[in-house]
Amino acid sequence: MAITIQSDQCTRCGICSKVCPMGILTPVDAQNLPGLLPGFESYCISCGQCEAFCNPGAIVVKPGHQIQKAWDGTGITPSGLSLYLKSRRSIRQFKSDPVSRETILDILDVCRYAASGANGQPVEWLVIHNPQEVRCVADLTIEWMRSLVNSDHPMSLLVSGLLEGWDAGADVICRGAPNLLIAHIEENNQMAYIDGIIAMTHFDIAAPVFGVGTCWAGFVAMASKSYDPIKKLFDLPEGRIPLYALMVGYPLYKPSNIPERKKLPVTWH
Repeated sequence: MAITIQSDQCTRCGICSKVCPMGILTPVDAQNLPGLLPGFESYCISCGQCEAFCNPGAIVVKPGHQIQKAWDGTGITPSGLSLYLKSRRSIRQFKSDPVSRETILDILDVCRYAASGANGQPVEWLVIHNPQEVRCVADLTIEWMRSLVNSDHPMSLLVSGLLEGWDAGADVICRGAPNLLIAHIEENNQMAYIDGIIAMTHFDIAAPVFGVGTCWAGFVAMASKSYDPIKKLFDLPEGRIPLYALMVGYPLYKPSNIPERKKLPVTWH
């Protein structure tokens, strides 16, 4: 990886060398600009820390990248952010209209910046945008549940009530959501499991700003890991597996209040 230093903008503050997590940027002095230590180019993980903390914008990690100024620390108050995050709710009643592809892509663009181990960015996305196909996923998840009845599967005692609800006409799987979002990762990348949940949480938290509701689709996630018909429907690339799923849609109702939670359990050392 090559890092471009624009000498006419560099102030030689040395911050880039200090924030590099790999410690591979050379120290700065009056005569020398920062740069990668010779022979250590392959150790660069393209995390962008040097670029992010360069106030004059003198460092470019990826050629052709248009530098976008980061949040300047103003406009978002602790109380405002706290209120927003506490107001986040799982949505289980959706309007029938699908969320536009453009809106979903805008939210997923936020997820590109989620933290990932060694900046691996291992998460890829499957968006089921056709509501009929979402319904098909729900049907297949119910099929999977029927196969668990009277088995030694941990879910066997729970599925009977869900199956009764489904047979009575209630969508207990996808809750009528018009869209479904599936994060998928490389099967043998253990670090990607956590990275994927972090990225999906970004989607879950960002979605309300776009007028979109979400709910974690745990039953779909469980079924997709073992039920071949769902694996076939997802048709993921070889070597990739579904990590988890989110129901996505425009909320039929919007929350007005914040309910209480358990008291905060904290131990100090």
